[in-house]
Amino acid sequence: MPNPFLPLTEYIPDGEPHVFGDRVYLYGSHDAANSTRFCTEDYAVWSAPVNDLSDWTCHGVSFRKEQDPRSRGGKLVDFYAPDCVQGNDGRYYLYYFAAGPNTAPFGPMSVAVSDCPEGPFSYLGDIRYADGTPVLKYLTNDPAVLNDNGRIRLYYGWGLGRDFRNRTLQPLYRFVLSKLCNRSVKEIKATKPCVLSCAVVELEDDMLTVKGEPKAILDSKTTAPKGSDLYRHPFYEAVSIRKFGDLYYLVYSSGTNNELAYATSPYPDHGFVYRGVIVSNSDLGYRGNTQPKNNAGTIHGGIERINGQYYIFYHRCTNNTDFSRQACAEPIEIEPDGTIRQVEITTQGMDGKPLPGAGTYPAALCCNLITRKRIRLGVGKQQTLPRITELKGETILKDLTVGTTVVYKYFDLRNTKRIIVEYCGNAALSVNGIRLDDHGTAPIEGGKRETLCIEILSGKADILSFTLEE
Repeated sequence: MPNPFLPLTEYIPDGEPHVFGDRVYLYGSHDAANSTRFCTEDYAVWSAPVNDLSDWTCHGVSFRKEQDPRSRGGKLVDFYAPDCVQGNDGRYYLYYFAAGPNTAPFGPMSVAVSDCPEGPFSYLGDIRYADGTPVLKYLTNDPAVLNDNGRIRLYYGWGLGRDFRNRTLQPLYRFVLSKLCNRSVKEIKATKPCVLSCAVVELEDDMLTVKGEPKAILDSKTTAPKGSDLYRHPFYEAVSIRKFGDLYYLVYSSGTNNELAYATSPYPDHGFVYRGVIVSNSDLGYRGNTQPKNNAGTIHGGIERINGQYYIFYHRCTNNTDFSRQACAEPIEIEPDGTIRQVEITTQGMDGKPLPGAGTYPAALCCNLITRKRIRLGVGKQQTLPRITELKGETILKDLTVGTTVVYKYFDLRNTKRIIVEYCGNAALSVNGIRLDDHGTAPIEGGKRETLCIEILSGKADILSFTLEE
C-alpha cells in the first residue's frame, strides 16, 4: 500500500492509530485540499483489517464541530489533533482540543464518547478538577491518552521550540508568552519547571475529572540541558503515548518542527529519557542528511503494533503549506534495548516491499520533491513553486521547473521495460538519467528494489501520472 495510504483527495493529519478488535482505526485532524488554515473539516475515522492494511474504509463523519458547545452564533470551532482510548466501561473516548471562534488560546481540553470505535461520538465535557474548574496548567494542546491496565492517563503540552532562559530578556519573554498563550505572567513564573513542558495527569473513572495536579515529564528547549540531545530535539508539541513491554514510549514533534522524536521510561509519569528520532517528513537527519527532501513542515503521529509489526504513522505536507496534510506510515523495528532507528520516508509505505513494476501510478505519490530553491511553508508566493496540489479533484505535481527532482522509493523493476510519463507543459524530462522521447517514454532497467527519479531538464511541467510497462 503506497504512501499516502488514504485516497489522495483525503487529508487526515496528526494520525493516531489504535487496534481495537481485529481492525486498526486512524484518528486525526481533518484538513481540506489547498487550504489556508488548519483543521477546517469535521472529524472522520478510517479503519482497516489488521491483516490487510491496503483495505482502508472511511466511516464518515465521527464528530461534528457543531456538537461542541463553543460552536455558537453561526461560528464553528476547529478541532485539532485528537486521540482515542477504550475506557474501563468498554466505551470509546475521543480527546481533543477546540480552537478558533468563541475560544481563548490554550483553553480546556475536551472529550466525546461513543459505543463504537468509529463513532459517532457525542460531546461529554471538558477536562476539569473535582470542583468543576477546567484544567489549564501547562499549555493544553494535542491531548494523548493511555489506558494503562485500568488507569487512564492524559498527556498534553506545547513547547514553542525556543530557549527563554536569557535572564535579561526573561521579563519580555514572559510578557510575550502571556499574550500568546492566554496565561498570566504570575502563572507563567509559578509553573515549574516551565509552562512550556509536556505534562501528564491521571483521570477518574468518569474520564473527565483529574485525580490531582498535572506534572511535567519532558522538557522543552527552555528547560532541557544546554548542549544535550534533548536540547537539540526538545519537546515542542504533538505528544503520543504507548506502552510496549516494560517501556512507555513518548513520541512528539521536536523543536525542528519536521521530525517525530521519542523518549522512553519504565514509568508513566517520570523518568523519560530522549532516545532519538523515528522519522522526518523531509528525511532530515536520515543517515546524516542535512538537506530537506520534501516540504519540512508540521508533523504528528504515533506508533502502533499491527499484526505483529510496528509502524510509525505521520503526515506529509502538500501544496507548500502546513494546511493540507496527508496520512503516511512506515514499518519500524524496536530493538531489544528499546531503541528505534530513524526510517526514511518512502512511496512503498506500510508494506515495506517495493511496489510492482507494472501499472499506472499518480505522480503525487512521490516521497521526495526536491527543488533548487528551499520552499518555506505557508501561503503566498511559494504557491507558484513546485508542489503537490489538488486540481479539479485530481492530485498532481504542478509547476515543476528546471532543477526539480521527483523521487519514488521503491519499485520492483526487474521485468519493467519502459516508463510513460503523462505531463503537460513545454519541458524536457528524464527518468533515472534517460531523457524522455517526444511521446514521454523512456526505457527502464532495474532490479528488485529501485528508485525512480524524474528530473526536469528544461522548461516547466505539471506531471499527472506515469505508467510502468513490462
